[in-house]
Amino acid sequence: MDASVIVVGAGPAGLMLAGELRLAGAEVIVLERLPERTGESRGLGLTTRTMEVFDQRGLLSRLGDIETSNQGHFGGLALDFGVLGSAHAAARTVPQSRTEEALEEWARELGADIRRGSELLSFSEGQDSVEARVRGPRGETVLSAAYLVGCDGGRSVVRKTGGFDFPGTAATRELFLADVQGLDLEPHMIGQNVPGGMVIVGPFGDGIHRIIVGERGAPPRRRTEPPSFGEVAAAWRRLMGTDISHGRPVWVSSFSDAARQVTEYRRGRVFLAGDAAHVHLPAGGQGMNTSIQDSVNLGWKLASVVRGTAPTTLLDTYHSERHPVGRRLIMNTLAQGLLILNGDEVQPLRDVLSELIGFDEVSRHLAGMVSGVEIRYDVGPGTHPLLGRRMPHLELVGPMGKTSSTELLRASHGVLLDFADDAALRGAASAWSDQVNTLTATPHSLSATSPLRDTAAVLVRPDGHVAWTPESDESLPTALGRWFGPSR
Repeated sequence: MDASVIVVGAGPAGLMLAGELRLAGAEVIVLERLPERTGESRGLGLTTRTMEVFDQRGLLSRLGDIETSNQGHFGGLALDFGVLGSAHAAARTVPQSRTEEALEEWARELGADIRRGSELLSFSEGQDSVEARVRGPRGETVLSAAYLVGCDGGRSVVRKTGGFDFPGTAATRELFLADVQGLDLEPHMIGQNVPGGMVIVGPFGDGIHRIIVGERGAPPRRRTEPPSFGEVAAAWRRLMGTDISHGRPVWVSSFSDAARQVTEYRRGRVFLAGDAAHVHLPAGGQGMNTSIQDSVNLGWKLASVVRGTAPTTLLDTYHSERHPVGRRLIMNTLAQGLLILNGDEVQPLRDVLSELIGFDEVSRHLAGMVSGVEIRYDVGPGTHPLLGRRMPHLELVGPMGKTSSTELLRASHGVLLDFADDAALRGAASAWSDQVNTLTATPHSLSATSPLRDTAAVLVRPDGHVAWTPESDESLPTALGRWFGPSR
């Protein structure tokens, strides 16, 4: 075989997956149709959960100076994300181009084979491998791998060729998006409803403003090229009554409110991640972030299987864990679309929801939904509130000095934290020492309300989610076998 895994698409999902696979020891080829990165800003910002994930892998420093904020919104209604209590606020002004550059640099350093100018034409699945027909700089060739992953966007060739069902709702309107220099505009970061539509304005450095223009009644168009800036300026004038045509466009695009999700994230040896698996209104910048998190969930599992340390049944948990996340993503973006894209007829709904957001529990629920912090996987029965949830950042003091739960995930291994200095517990985990690092440590400090306050141990998966505590209804060896394969 040419590689363990072929990844199609070198956007954020594909590059994150490539890095995760290499970090866990799997050989990977990434096929990208475009000969070089576009440099377009596209997805702007990183949610709280993505900031946590990037910190787990030591990636934040690669992004340079990051402007963070706890101020966000749900459908144009202000939310304080500080209620989440995360060690990280969301990054509001990181363009997708910078994210892709950092991820590609990381993946290449780890040994990923990224082939630009290489287009997937078709593929066929055999009993033990997938063969991909590729057109590259030197003509057509056939590559083989144990698995193939489509990270190739909303018009995914992998999804179409693989026959994945992609149900949902068709687009009903078109919105314009542009990054423009030379404009003096008042910021409207969470959107401004005006007669006839909605606008969003956000400055993000170098004199550039990101503007989004949504005109009610603007039907979707099937475009083969981006809209002109003249179209954007004309729509702005109709909504705002002012002229922005003197601005200098850096990038212009359009998007719609179409909402679709594949019924299966896996079919045999073929997987889908990111926009190839789910498309939706880009409310709150969740699309790129969810795509990255798809890859973090899949990467360590695929690597474990191709290394032969875990059974192929582990791969089924990718769909069972991430499909519900995608479903909730589409649900909340559809709800946000109703709030932000419609007129006075939904004002009573906005008023009621604004009142509800004043309650801490509601605010925390909506912030958790949009940020990705609320995600909880089914890791087996048990009573501990962190089971299946992401491990919060925890400062630790151990035999080697100070560390943290975040730093311990840098190598993409499982982590067993022994807070009670339990030799029997460490002995039970010793048969998985090649995949799970065990550390006897003491939390530096815990608040009175911390869910870890009375917990003697925590098993954390490589993606940062808690897989076992002593409050689980299964033994530690059973949990280790489920996530890391048979003992050795």
